Amino acid sequence: MEKIRVGVVGLGHRGRELAKLSAQFDHVEITAVCDIKEENWTKTQWLSSAPLCEMFPKTTFYKEYDRMLDEAGLDVVIVETGADIHAEFCIKALEKNINVLSDIPNVASLKEAEMLWEAAKKSSAMIATGANPNEQKFTVLLKDFYEKGLLGKPYCMEAEYIHWWVPGDEESIHLNENGDWRKLLIPIRYCTHSLGPLLTILEEELRYVSCFGTGQHSPEDTFRVADDMMCAQFRTESGVVIRLMRNGRCRAKIGNHSYRVFGTEGYMERCDYPEKPVIRYNSTRELDTSLKEISGEYMPPAYANNEKATGHGGMDYAMLDHFYDAILNGKPAPISLKEGIAMTIPGIYAEESAKRGGEVIRMRYPWDEDWTTQI
Repeated sequence: MEKIRVGVVGLGHRGRELAKLSAQFDHVEITAVCDIKEENWTKTQWLSSAPLCEMFPKTTFYKEYDRMLDEAGLDVVIVETGADIHAEFCIKALEKNINVLSDIPNVASLKEAEMLWEAAKKSSAMIATGANPNEQKFTVLLKDFYEKGLLGKPYCMEAEYIHWWVPGDEESIHLNENGDWRKLLIPIRYCTHSLGPLLTILEEELRYVSCFGTGQHSPEDTFRVADDMMCAQFRTESGVVIRLMRNGRCRAKIGNHSYRVFGTEGYMERCDYPEKPVIRYNSTRELDTSLKEISGEYMPPAYANNEKATGHGGMDYAMLDHFYDAILNGKPAPISLKEGIAMTIPGIYAEESAKRGGEVIRMRYPWDEDWTTQI
């Protein structure tokens, strides 16, 4: 394979950025793109210096996804549609044995999880999960810390994804201009950025959840219909607990992604202060057990000196690099569909728990013998 022929479906901000970033790889060709809004291809969009059609003059634009799959001769489809409609695009590509990189969340319902899981089993193509937080510096260091035995057995973890929200500001307007999912998706459903990194050191699935929401309190945020804040507690069969806080509305600029990991032999955290994100850790297996502090930027350590490594602090570049390497060399998906579903489905169950007043619900996955699409 001289060039990986790539198609991108969904030309919102993230789709545009991944197309431009993918084009930096010598072995990648952006063959086709697809969007229901042709202006996303022909007109200059937010944070872009020129229209995509000028950046990619040899690329074919399609309004119809099925036609792109039939005509473009693709090796890969990158699915960057709204967060609530990933599965159907992935399934159609897999049915044609075209490799897929699916952004997260992978699915929007348990039925979609079943359909996507079955489609992946039948396909000769690979489907990878585009979970860029799993590429960040904290995740890399956490896995290394755990594998060296410095953390011991994790028994309690916490994560927060708190996104600054100002109705009517430029970022809010542009992030929402290509769909309604951001204002309609319940906050706890967007749990993948928080659970993904933590699940890399768990050797079992999350099995139980209880979740509460605060309701909506500000009339100025009528643009949104979701809770201002939601808190979920997850538990594994062995008793490991994960607490997750997600917001719909927040006026505190305290950073997006924070994590705390408690282990029997050590501790690691990432605190996302806006001006100075930090990672701290200690271990009883070291002579000096004081809490050590290092910088907490997102950039994966292996890409720190790579000038091309951009996109969410270098996480996007690392994600694409690992994905294209897997395609070229016949390797397994860097972040598998199973991992993607394991970090997605808990949010679906958590939403249902909140609707039931915090009821504890047992979670199942498509690979379970007792799997069911009913909650």
